[in-house]
Amino acid sequence: MQISVRFQAILAGIAIIALISTPNSNGQEPRSDLDTSSFDQNVRPQDDLYQFVNGTWLKNTPIPGDKTNYGSFTKLADLSEKRIKEVVEELAQQTHEEGTDEQKVGDFYKAFMDVDRANELGYTPIEPFLSQIDDLETKEALFKHFSKLDMLGVMTPVGAYVSQDAKVSTQYIVHLVQNGLTLPDRDYYLIQHEEKKQSARNAFKTYVDKVMSLTGTPADGVAEAILAFETRLADASWSNVKLRDAGKRYNKMETTALGAMTPSLDWDALFKGSGMEVGPQVIVNTPSYFEKLDEILKQTSLDTLKAYAKFQIIDSYAPYLSEPFVVAHFNLHRKELGGVTEQRPRWKRAIASISGGRGFGALGEVVGKIYVQKYFKPEAKEKMDRLVKNLLLAFGKSIDGLTWMSDTTKEKAKIKLSKIRTKIGYPTKWRDYSALAVKSDDLVGNMMRSAKVEHNRNVSKLGKPIDREEWGMTPQTVNAYYSPTKNEIVFPAAILQAPFFSVDAPSPLNYGGIGAVIGHEISHAFDDQGSRYDGDGNLSNWWTEEDQAAFKKLTTQLIDQYASYEPLPGEFVKGELTLGENIADLSGLEIAHRAMSIELEGQKPIEVAGWNQDQLFFVGWSRVWARKYREAEMMRRLVTDPHSPSEFRANGPITNIDAFYKAFDLKEGDRLFKPESERIKIW
Repeated sequence: MQISVRFQAILAGIAIIALISTPNSNGQEPRSDLDTSSFDQNVRPQDDLYQFVNGTWLKNTPIPGDKTNYGSFTKLADLSEKRIKEVVEELAQQTHEEGTDEQKVGDFYKAFMDVDRANELGYTPIEPFLSQIDDLETKEALFKHFSKLDMLGVMTPVGAYVSQDAKVSTQYIVHLVQNGLTLPDRDYYLIQHEEKKQSARNAFKTYVDKVMSLTGTPADGVAEAILAFETRLADASWSNVKLRDAGKRYNKMETTALGAMTPSLDWDALFKGSGMEVGPQVIVNTPSYFEKLDEILKQTSLDTLKAYAKFQIIDSYAPYLSEPFVVAHFNLHRKELGGVTEQRPRWKRAIASISGGRGFGALGEVVGKIYVQKYFKPEAKEKMDRLVKNLLLAFGKSIDGLTWMSDTTKEKAKIKLSKIRTKIGYPTKWRDYSALAVKSDDLVGNMMRSAKVEHNRNVSKLGKPIDREEWGMTPQTVNAYYSPTKNEIVFPAAILQAPFFSVDAPSPLNYGGIGAVIGHEISHAFDDQGSRYDGDGNLSNWWTEEDQAAFKKLTTQLIDQYASYEPLPGEFVKGELTLGENIADLSGLEIAHRAMSIELEGQKPIEVAGWNQDQLFFVGWSRVWARKYREAEMMRRLVTDPHSPSEFRANGPITNIDAFYKAFDLKEGDRLFKPESERIKIW
């Protein structure tokens, strides 16, 4: 049940200034000197702020061969990766007491880097688990076995996880959700007459044939059968747009009623095998999927289901087996689906497995603790505290000034705002990894044991109080997030660097960078889905009907704006899928500008090389979105990513913000100009 769970100068003779974040050649701290080398002076900011600020960088910067995209976020992620590599390699060269965190990190890295050992073993580390599938004689036995696969971190058609009850946010509960697709999204299976989707399906079949044959499994017809099975799962699955709807996902039912919904699945055996002490009720996020799943399982042969289960084991562990498996996995998941031309160096893959790429990795908070000790400055947290305080104050004033919202709803919105909790830099309580055993010669075993530890960490939450100190990202992650059920905003240490933030930068650049990020995360509490939760994190309606209708009208306009953007010929941004992030970008940027005005009120206006603080603010915003994508990666994101492509994140919101028009003296005829009556104002 593993879940499978982004201008020409305005005035002649004046050049705009910005901080450019790039690692030094020796991988040291990001530069925070003034640099105009990224700008394209042949583009006017009134026509395209994104290209004006980033155009020369975009023209001259190739995407590294091992990456699907490259930009400000990736540059900081690369720096974080290099720093962690230094720490991990140092630990790997030392001798440590068995069972210590230092021993685990060092030996995990040694195991991953031992390519000779991996090639010698071939697929033998997973052979016993493939044999277990072979020995199953009935569908019922296979379905019960799903829980064992779940413990290994292997995907099955049944997704289950423990999280807060969205309507009783003080309690944990089991959630059930659709699962089981190898390709990035249901559209890859269901859109039949599009060349890119067909290419992905063909590559999928080639991959299945290759890895199955590498394990000695007869591959005749297997790939077609597995693709057909996953296609049926895709057809039963909800779309990404529908999955965004918090209300539709909340379907609480009696645990005893699950059998009637899916008679083919022995839920008691599944829960017991997964170590879940399930209460009297569960939340079924996608009920229609499970109703259809039961019929799919009945109509699919045992041989196909067993082949699918074996393939999922192989796919999960192919990156840690011998080189033929590693290459096959790369060819599908990175080359075909991401457009990448080169495999990442092995040390980078090792660091990702230990530290976490988008997740926690096997020992993410162990290296996170070391990371913040070495690289996170206390004065950064102090300055962030002031920024957050000003952003919250600005948001409150914004609520007071809304013309489309009633006083009744405003009062409740301000109560929710007052309850937002902020986490900056790193956790106050670190994860415990004492249950994880790590061996220097057992890479696959290390990965499996890590999967089990993290599974147990999740299911052990049942029956316990909500852990308010838990983080959903490591400190070394270049990102930030808002949790609606905890009503908290979180900013890891690694994002608190230039170009987003610098303790030495002029305030307008910080407010246009990290200030807009803070505003973005606060705004998620009031986007189309976050606004459905109250200040205590409960899914409940605190709006009047009239205010809901007014909000819906505004957000519909934003859907239409972004749906008009065409990143690839004939391929448009999904306005509904990206709505929450677009609301947060627009509102966050608006609030960040107001917060900057609060901080600088009464002070001498800031100018840099003749540019005023408002102009610098918007440059600070645009430069953080510098990013290039491979075509395959752009296609994948348009289908799966709730964020709009970076160009439209930079240029989209500013067309609705009056301060941008004043800062750059926009007039009718400028490409970014909108009549004042058409500018979308939400928060």
